[in-house]
Amino acid sequence: MQVFVLEIKYSYPEYTEVLFPVLLQHNHELVLVDCGYAGSLPLLQKAASLQGLSLNNLTGILLTHHDIDHTGGLQELKTAYPNAKVYAPALEAPYISGEAKSLRLQQAEALYDTLPEAQKAGARQFQESLQAVKPVPVDVRLAANEVPASWGDVQLIPTPGHMPGHISVYLPKNKTLIAADALVVENNEMELANPAFTLNLEQAITSVQKLQQLQPERIICYHGGIVEEAISEKLQKLITKYKPAQPTQQPAQSENQELRSPACYAHLKDFREGF
Repeated sequence: MQVFVLEIKYSYPEYTEVLFPVLLQHNHELVLVDCGYAGSLPLLQKAASLQGLSLNNLTGILLTHHDIDHTGGLQELKTAYPNAKVYAPALEAPYISGEAKSLRLQQAEALYDTLPEAQKAGARQFQESLQAVKPVPVDVRLAANEVPASWGDVQLIPTPGHMPGHISVYLPKNKTLIAADALVVENNEMELANPAFTLNLEQAITSVQKLQQLQPERIICYHGGIVEEAISEKLQKLITKYKPAQPTQQPAQSENQELRSPACYAHLKDFREGF
């Protein structure tokens, strides 16, 4: 399986957000792992062409979990490439297909009344952006560790925490890990994706420990890009940061904490659909 890392940039008035979806190629299969926000289609097409690939050959779209920056662009991709099958973990499929209400939206609604007044306008905007994500049927609902045979030597690893059905992708032949949101890069260090809003922090750390046991030599983070140096040390530092504390408790949130972080959910404060 060949791995092609795409770099997708979204420009906002005050900052630029960069995501790193991945294309996997094996024989006739060309599979996109996660697909960005709504409006990402031309950005994905351009990024693929820079790798010498065309999305006209897309055979599949693998969603690691449901979240606005991973599934927001799905509807336009499926419309443009209707023959591409949509794959997702069985636990995540109901939220992607619209059969169940987004857990991120449920979380945002539950947090709303606890926010300072100055943050509520941005929080309402975030809720509206989540509600605007168009549901798309999932063609293949993957059981835990299930991998389509035509994908070759690929492992789909359950890494719950950020979302209950979150998965990461591991390619054992070249020891490459596509972490999705199980890990992000901040200031050249490994971190959890927005830990204050991770649905289960204890599970998230257990998932990092599981990924550490793979001893990857290359990690591709959806937020932060490629890590190839001191991976074992960085993973252990992350685990140590959270594990000694009471693992069932999430980090305390200050009254002035905003719903955003540098590496994940940068859209929480200032989101606009389409680019």
